[in-house]
Order: sequence, then C-alpha cells, then structure tokens
Amino acid sequence: MKMTVVQKFAESLKKIGVRYVFGVPSGSMIDYMEAIRETDGMDFILVSHEAGAGFMAAVCGRLTRIPGVCFATFGPGATNVTTGVGAALLDRNPVLVFTDELPERLRHRTAQMNIDHGALFKPLTKAVFRLMPGKVGKILFEAAGLAVGNQPGPVYVGVPSDIASQESREPDPVLPPAPGPGPAAPPAVKAMQEAVSKAKKPLLVLGLMAAQSHLKPLIQKVAEQFQMPVVLTPMAKGLISEDHPLYTGVLNHALAHMVGRTHQQADLVIGIGYDPVEVNYEDWVSPVPIVHISPVPADLDRDSHELAADVAGDMESSLQALMALTPRPLGWDYQALVNRKQGMFARLTPAPGSFGPLAVLRGLRQVLPQDGILTCDVGAHLHLIGQFWPTPDPDCLLMTNGWSSMGFAIPAAIGAKLCRPDKTVACVVGDGGFLMAAGELATAQRLHLHIVFVLLSDGDLSLIRIKQERKHYEAGYGTRLFTKGVPLSDFFLGIPVMPVWDQEGYEKALNKAFGLSGPVIIHAEMDGSEYDGLVLKGNG
Repeated sequence: MKMTVVQKFAESLKKIGVRYVFGVPSGSMIDYMEAIRETDGMDFILVSHEAGAGFMAAVCGRLTRIPGVCFATFGPGATNVTTGVGAALLDRNPVLVFTDELPERLRHRTAQMNIDHGALFKPLTKAVFRLMPGKVGKILFEAAGLAVGNQPGPVYVGVPSDIASQESREPDPVLPPAPGPGPAAPPAVKAMQEAVSKAKKPLLVLGLMAAQSHLKPLIQKVAEQFQMPVVLTPMAKGLISEDHPLYTGVLNHALAHMVGRTHQQADLVIGIGYDPVEVNYEDWVSPVPIVHISPVPADLDRDSHELAADVAGDMESSLQALMALTPRPLGWDYQALVNRKQGMFARLTPAPGSFGPLAVLRGLRQVLPQDGILTCDVGAHLHLIGQFWPTPDPDCLLMTNGWSSMGFAIPAAIGAKLCRPDKTVACVVGDGGFLMAAGELATAQRLHLHIVFVLLSDGDLSLIRIKQERKHYEAGYGTRLFTKGVPLSDFFLGIPVMPVWDQEGYEKALNKAFGLSGPVIIHAEMDGSEYDGLVLKGNG
C-alpha cells in the first residue's frame, strides 16, 4: 500500500495499541504530530519538559502493558528525555522513545544540536533502531516486541529529519506476540524443590517482576499452602494484603529493621520475581541459601551468599512445580510475626493532635478510594508510604524505586489519569520533587484532569538532612527549599491551591478537593521532624 513514512508511523503505533504520544514538538516532528491527529484513537500530549514525557510514557507502559511513547527533538530534547527513559529502564516499563536525528549525510558532521543519539540511548535502552522508508512498520513492531518482552524496558528509535514525506512501500507486518521465557531448566527446578523441602523457616520475598506478572493469585496460594511469611520490595506492594497474617512488611523503607527481626530468622529465602534493581539480596539476606524464581537469572555475589537454585524461566510453571511439594509444619512463631507487624504499624500511626507526614498520609488514605491510584515522589515521605500504605493491587501505587528520580510523581499522576480515567488519582510530592516537575501542572490543567496533588511541605530535603545528622555534619546545610509560613498563591498555573496547617483544615481540604472536577493542590505545611525516628533504619 502506498503511504508516506509519517502515515505508516501513525498506523503502526495504532496497531501496536498506543493511545498517547508525549513530547515537546520540533519543526521536524510536526509532520508526525499531524499524522497522529488524523489517526482515530491517538493523541499527542504536549508536556512542559521532556523528562515528564518519559515519565508519563513509562507509567502508561506500566499500566497498560503496551509500550508508552515519548518523542523529543535533537540534542537538548534528547538529553532531557533520558531522565524519564531511565525510569522506564530500571523500573521495568515498556516504552518507545523517538527523537529527531539529522539526515544520513549530516549525521557525522559538525552541526547545530547534533550528537550521536544512538550512543546516548544505548546504555539506557534495550535496543537502538533508526527509522527508514520501506521498513517503518517492521522496525516499530520489532521495537515494541522488545519493549514488552521478558524484562520490559525502553527501546530507542531515531527518526531522520528528512524522511517524513517520503514514500514507504512495505507489506503490512504482523505484530508478533510478546516473547516470553521458556520453562526453567529441570535441574534448577529440582534444586528448588530440594531446598524448600529441607527448610524449617523458609521466607518468601516478592519483587518487581512478580508485581508486573499476572500471577498474584498463584503467589498467594504458594504462601498460604506452605505458610511461609512474606516480605516485599517496595514496588511489589499490592501482591498480598497488609492485614494478611503472613505479611511481614517491606524492605528498605520506614522501620525496615523491625521487618528484619522476621527475615533474619529465615533459613531459606525464596525470591519470586525478585529484581535487585530495588535492593540487592546481599544487602539484607543473612548468610542462608537463596532460591531465585524469575524470568531472568539471579544477580548475586556468590562469594558472600549461596544460590541454592537459580530458577530462571517462566515463573508460572516454576511456581506450579513448587506447589507440587507436600506442605509440612514449619518452625515459625506465627503469633510473633503478627505482633511484630502490628507493633511496626503502631509506630507508623500519627500521635493524636499531630500534623506531620503520618497524619497527612493517613488522612489521604482514608479519603482516596481503595482502588484509587496514588503516585508518590522520591524522598522521606516515600519511605513512609512504602511501609504502611494499604495497597490492594500493585497498579494502585506507582513509585520509582529502580531509577529513583525526584520529579516523578506529578507526571506519573498525569499518565495514570490518562490511562485510567475511571480511577481516582492522587499524587504525594515533597518540596524538592514539586519544584522539579511543577511545570507539568500546566499539562494537568490544560487537560482538565481531576488529580489531587498533595504537597508535603516542610521546606527541606528531609532525607538529606537526616543523613547529614547521622554523619554529624551541619544538618540543613544546602537542603532548605521553601521559607516556612509562606504558602503558594491561591492559584498556581491556574490550579486552585488549598493551604493547610492543621488536621481540621486538612480534612476539610481533602473533602473539597476530591469533590472538584479538575486538578487541585493541597499545600500541607507540616513538621518534618517526624521522619527522623522512622526512616533510614536499615534492614536489620
């Protein structure tokens, strides 16, 4: 069929299932934008900064399991978008990232805004392509398959600036099914079964790859059949309920040392979908054997820890092989597990009359529907959310804990609301993350997205201040952001702002904010000293 490159580009993205393309336009890109505009069911979303485009695309990939898409121009546009692309890489989200590139005759010349984009994106993506007439659909379909396959991530496609209107005669390619891993090797499965059969206190640890699977019911059956306690990495929250008797807590977040009182008793650690991009095994596992069940092989220091079984392959068949074992009584004191968890949650309950981060977060959890989506930024507040926030499903809590970039939460909330318009969406962001991504609030306002943005404002980079104190440095040096007592104006970029200083005012603001139809900011000025006794406690 006779089509131009831009027409084939838009048609191929639609066949892949893409709904939104996020970016900042360039002169070369406007041809592609017009093709997107003319394609039913697709929209170009203008953002304020290319990093926001990358974050939004990553969240769309996470929620839909279809590659999110972002587009940037030469040079500075490309370098800006890399921050969001990095999140897609290390948070394991499928994304297609496009940038302008110079025509072939100029690629290796000295020219304005010209760098080697392929070299820039190579360490940040799973693969690098360059679009060309006659192969547009083939390239995009191959890139999309790589993005969603096995361990999801971003794929880069450079777009030469002189090919948009060229004819692209090519057959209609067939979008292949996402490649998946085959079954794990039989010796590894047998080693897993032997290790689990011998253990008296086996412990399950659920990771990022488990959260992105469709195996939540099976994983819970494994825990319940064998009565194994469960710990989570932060991005695996939602795989098992916080009130489940086998749930023991989250690694590396608030009061993690209390979770450590359980996992340090284990004589075998079984990682399901465990991804060390959040925390390495050897950073918390005592010197006991490890069974690793994942689509990808274990990344482990074999000098310090024993890998009893590396069960790399299809997780469902591996877990079914585990379920084939006959359960037997274990040595865990289950009442002690519950008591430790309850003691931890008690410490994460705000004191009566206080108005610190715990009170702000607890108040939000009471108002946000259980199936609502919360996005949260990087900072001290993330450690509290990661440990206590009741999460019914992994897609209900969106954070970046592999890439861990500040400025994530605001664009993530926009991406989430676009992908899940029927869900209530809230965003929690600290002072630092707010300042990094405040421009994207204009995007939320322009699209009239009903998102409640809660700004946890103590005027400080609290996590850095606490680390300074732990090293006996001058606490607060280089960490002050806002002058306390000076609220934002009544409107910020056209968005209403509700300043609050106490619990009563906060509760009224929450009820009003969730009743509105567009974006709203709750500026919660509170005391950040509450963080000091809760975060950076180690894993035990």
